[in-house]
Amino acid sequence: MNKRNRRKFMSTAMLGLLLAAVMLSGCSSSSSKSGSQTVKLAYVAWDSEIASTYVVKEVLESKLNKTVELLQVDAGPMFAGVAGGSADAMVAAWLPSTHASYMEKYGKDLEDLGANLDGTKIGLTVPAYMKADSIEDLNDKAIADSLDHKIIGIEPGAGIMSATEKALADYKLDGYTLVESSSAAMAQELQKAYDANKPIVVTGWTPHWMFASMDLKYLKDPKGVYGGDEQIHTLARKGLNDDQPDVHKFLDQFQWTPDDMAKVMIAIQGGQSPEEAAKAWVEANPDKVKEWTKGIE
Repeated sequence: MNKRNRRKFMSTAMLGLLLAAVMLSGCSSSSSKSGSQTVKLAYVAWDSEIASTYVVKEVLESKLNKTVELLQVDAGPMFAGVAGGSADAMVAAWLPSTHASYMEKYGKDLEDLGANLDGTKIGLTVPAYMKADSIEDLNDKAIADSLDHKIIGIEPGAGIMSATEKALADYKLDGYTLVESSSAAMAQELQKAYDANKPIVVTGWTPHWMFASMDLKYLKDPKGVYGGDEQIHTLARKGLNDDQPDVHKFLDQFQWTPDDMAKVMIAIQGGQSPEEAAKAWVEANPDKVKEWTKGIE
């Protein structure tokens, strides 16, 4: 990435972090008080995390009689908010690689309740009809020209964006620009190019509804920049078990599969609101919800 684009990336990321931090710091501390019925969940606006967070919200409200406040922020403020106690928990930590830098910074002030989903992956993603099979292929002049030397990214500050910055350097993709966007805008650009049978490279991850609706592939990553398969972890603020042991126990027991998550994501993509999709999934999976709430009075 050239210096001008890098400066734009950094300034935009810093502004996003600042605004989100202000939003989190402005939240009341009622969630930290013993006996509180309010639970504050922080999340990033990725399709996968929207699905999981809204399902958790639905269970907390319909089964545990809690009031849930959702705090949509970027990745950095999400970790900072839970570590600082202005949010109670998140179910959106991609480990060990994607959010490694945030865990290094905030991990000592967080309680890791373990994986809530296995089998995630991140990397550069292209339509299956493209001739490129490896990130190294992006150095081919014809391929680079067909892509207008652009990789479509998501929100600045996301772990996959940092990994892609490293990929640009490690694979010597000097002529490429990593375009800042959002997860929703990235998916729209991908769908538009896919429908027109045009080449495109995006920062992709699974689980994601786009893999169910389009024939896509990850570009091989021989240098291992994006790491291997990951897990999504649930992280809670220190002291949550003392203040709201029922919430803590539920979050500790919350686990589902990529197929479960995909059903919610596809329902949202099909036109349902996140609330509607989460409610429908919870009602259709009583046995799984029962396992999550086992032992909670």
